[in-house]
Amino acid sequence: MDWTNIDTVLLDMDGTLLDLHFDTYFWLEHLPVRYAQMHRMDQNEAQQWLHARIMQEQGTLNWYCLDYWSKELKVDIKALKREISDRIAFRPHVHDFLLHLDALGIRRVIVTNAHQDSLALKLEQTGLDKLVDRIICSHDYQIPKEQQAFWHRLQEDEPFDPARTLLVDDSLPVLASAREYGIAWLLSILQPDSQQPEREITDFNAIGHFNELMKR
Repeated sequence: MDWTNIDTVLLDMDGTLLDLHFDTYFWLEHLPVRYAQMHRMDQNEAQQWLHARIMQEQGTLNWYCLDYWSKELKVDIKALKREISDRIAFRPHVHDFLLHLDALGIRRVIVTNAHQDSLALKLEQTGLDKLVDRIICSHDYQIPKEQQAFWHRLQEDEPFDPARTLLVDDSLPVLASAREYGIAWLLSILQPDSQQPEREITDFNAIGHFNELMKR
């Protein structure tokens, strides 16, 4: 990266700064087990039903909303997430990268679709908020990053020059939405979940780890 071309770096949280494995494990393994226990169901049956039900909300704000899923599933999602909070972890080289941006005088803004309760739990575990200039949650706008309206609302709230802004996000639909809005610099993550293989990404530039952006 030629950092002289960048004034602002917008950063996703889950799968970008933090290991997506926590979320993958919660939704695909921990929640089905606890849901089956609470509702006296077969675990495999619960897993299949939950997966199908959750996929119905993909791309919407409900997909990320803990309040919505707590109500729909009649369980305390926040409490269940706390049961495995020790799995919340940074991806490699995040600390050094964020400090590197700070030293360059580049504004660091997290833009996340994570629900406020999920965000609070992760900040409690990581102290990530102390490493950036601001955190913006799409739930505060009631618009997910996949929609154009999010970027317009972000521009009003946190003015930035799209031509001099970099977005790093593991979500390809989010990157596509940002590209449509006009953000010039876009970067994805090859391995958002440390327990899954690297993805093959062709539509956007992508990195394995943030140290690749600090090489001279």
